[in-house]
Amino acid sequence: MALPAALSAALADRLGGPIEAARPVYGGDINQAASFTCGGAAYFVKWSANAPPAMFPAEAYGLRLLREAGALRVPEVIAQGDADGACPAFLVLEWIETGGARSDRAMEAFGAGLAELHRHTAAQHGLDQDNFIGRLPQPNTPTARWSEFYARHRIGFQMALARRNGRLPARREKLLTRLIDRLPDLLDDGAIRPSLLHGDLWGGNYLLDDRGQAVLIDPAVCYGHREMDLAMSELFGGFPQRFYDAYHAAYPLDGYAERRTLYQLYYILAHLNLFGESYGGRVDSMAAHYVGRG
Repeated sequence: MALPAALSAALADRLGGPIEAARPVYGGDINQAASFTCGGAAYFVKWSANAPPAMFPAEAYGLRLLREAGALRVPEVIAQGDADGACPAFLVLEWIETGGARSDRAMEAFGAGLAELHRHTAAQHGLDQDNFIGRLPQPNTPTARWSEFYARHRIGFQMALARRNGRLPARREKLLTRLIDRLPDLLDDGAIRPSLLHGDLWGGNYLLDDRGQAVLIDPAVCYGHREMDLAMSELFGGFPQRFYDAYHAAYPLDGYAERRTLYQLYYILAHLNLFGESYGGRVDSMAAHYVGRG
């Protein structure tokens, strides 16, 4: 595989040597991606000619935050570049060798590591910059009360996108508005600490390296209720029971089962905006679980 010429030149300039042995790898639904070597070291690069200007800088920032926490392995950010003429925007990370066994011990260590990550806290919910969930913008305006943050910057923001996209019929808007009104009763603001979150923790956003160690990728970082990460991890599968047992042993939760669907709603709303009305019925049933259909 030949990288785009302008991208190859930019990478050679950043890394100080010629780009060699480039081959395509999976880069998700939004980007193209490749592995390559330079100066004997292996790297991963993803790029897009159509990425929003803030997307790769936001991802790089989120990866650095997670890596600095030291709780789980996170790829090192090597370089990030904005689109410039013929060169697309790009993000270069250290290459992660995969293929280790998905052992019970590895998944227990992953669960305990996530618990450790969540013990990194901030004074407020949110972040000092906005980022993305998939290709959708995700506002992170720092907010003292979690119920207010979740209402405005998660459910409310996705509602606004759905309204603009023609995916918020009156009955759905009424359901979600009633849910937002109930959030202060459903969420105990005084008991919720702003924990460092991966933010999009589904089974496709972690790797197992060649030693079987979990590696976090593709974050949508913010500080918020740690149950968000657990709820997302349960939405589409990919995490065994030993992962959850280890998490709860390291950092117990109280009442999580009552709120799991409430937090999964945010991600299904995002899927509604990303992929269309096939997710609409699920949005409606999740909201109705908390406010009824009346």
